Amino acid sequence: MTRLRTVLVGVLMGVPVLAAAQAPAPIKAAMPPAAKPAWTKGIQPISRESYYHAIECGKQGGAQSPCVFYDSDLCKNEDYVLSLYSPYKQVAYEVWVAVSRKQDPPEPNYRGAQQTRVVLGVTPVRGSKNPLAKVVVKRGGKTIAPDTSTLDGGGGNFIFDFPAFAPSAPVTLELTGKTRTQTCVIAPAVLARFR
Repeated sequence: MTRLRTVLVGVLMGVPVLAAAQAPAPIKAAMPPAAKPAWTKGIQPISRESYYHAIECGKQGGAQSPCVFYDSDLCKNEDYVLSLYSPYKQVAYEVWVAVSRKQDPPEPNYRGAQQTRVVLGVTPVRGSKNPLAKVVVKRGGKTIAPDTSTLDGGGGNFIFDFPAFAPSAPVTLELTGKTRTQTCVIAPAVLARFR
């Protein structure tokens, strides 16, 4: 009430009143590049289908295979770089590393991939003065905290269950730093291309 009274008195007296500081506009997550083999199911537990799909992805090799490194520039901002790690990516990356080194593609550990969940890695951008303090996912009016959080060197790793990133509804990712919060909205179409 005091703020409102100050604003009204200022307006009546012709004194300019400064607006309250605005939070930065949310970032919109970039659409991952189209990749082969195509994928529209989002991050999910490994299955026989996705396991062999990930192996085919990794066999493509290349400097930045879009099916392995689909998350580059995800939620690009001046404070943090994000990367996602999933069962699919675990398998694809292992094969991609071997193929990139001109080695025979391995048969990645299926059981190990079954035990992997969704890991969001957050690394500070060089020169950032906003060390990370907390990460949460918001969807459908609910806040989803990570099951496990590890803060380290201004960034950290955050483990979530698969429903947090399901492509059924938009997701808002909140990266709370010591000086400001970066917010990124990830549309269902973008989530569907996550692997």
